[in-house]
Amino acid sequence: MKKNVLLFMIMVFLSGSLMAQSRAYGVKGGLTIGTQKEGNFEQDALFSYHGALSMESVSDVNSFGLFAQIGYHVKGSAWRNIQFSNFTNNNVTVVTRRFKYENVSLVLGFKNNFKESDNFSLYYLFGIRGDYTVGTNLDEYEEQNTFFGAPIYPFDEAVRKFNYGATLGGGLQFPFTDYVSGIVEVTISPDFSDQYRQGAFNGTIYQNGTPVNRSFAERKIRNLVFEVSVGFRFLHKIEYVD
Repeated sequence: MKKNVLLFMIMVFLSGSLMAQSRAYGVKGGLTIGTQKEGNFEQDALFSYHGALSMESVSDVNSFGLFAQIGYHVKGSAWRNIQFSNFTNNNVTVVTRRFKYENVSLVLGFKNNFKESDNFSLYYLFGIRGDYTVGTNLDEYEEQNTFFGAPIYPFDEAVRKFNYGATLGGGLQFPFTDYVSGIVEVTISPDFSDQYRQGAFNGTIYQNGTPVNRSFAERKIRNLVFEVSVGFRFLHKIEYVD
């Protein structure tokens, strides 16, 4: 309850600050490189995509501003297995299993333009982030889990819908006109909570048709995302007249 109240207060503060002065709107998208850590084991990268809309405060006095951003991000990871189909001819097949988590993310934070010129400006940003998972592709692995007799692959019931973390990074803005600029941005977004949590249990798996009793430890999977974005920034300038 306290976390919800704190988040609401932050949103009210940011919305008031953003609307009280000049502001800029942004639209961007690009490449998402998703990785997931399960205990000490880091899975292979998932290459996917994202898109986001943002609003930020703009001041004529200093380079510091507040921003709010909402976006759609396909996070997750992959397992890549190399299989030799023909040892004589060295035929190699890479089998990839992708685990996708479609997240809607809200980021609230600050941005600072630390170097500006007529041709470009450099900035860094930091924000706190809340995610909600709207879908996955884990139903693709239901048959395999049924075949093995145990959840070898992640399944939807153990996915945690709400997660939180941080987003930090930096970028380059270059003006096309006085009110429209291009954006190139790089960010990293670690989660502080588990995207997937499966409790420990005892079960039976089938190996070559033979049932084998096994104990399965608790399973936790956490997201870490790298993103490269390109987009546009539109300035809405407010001028006060005496």
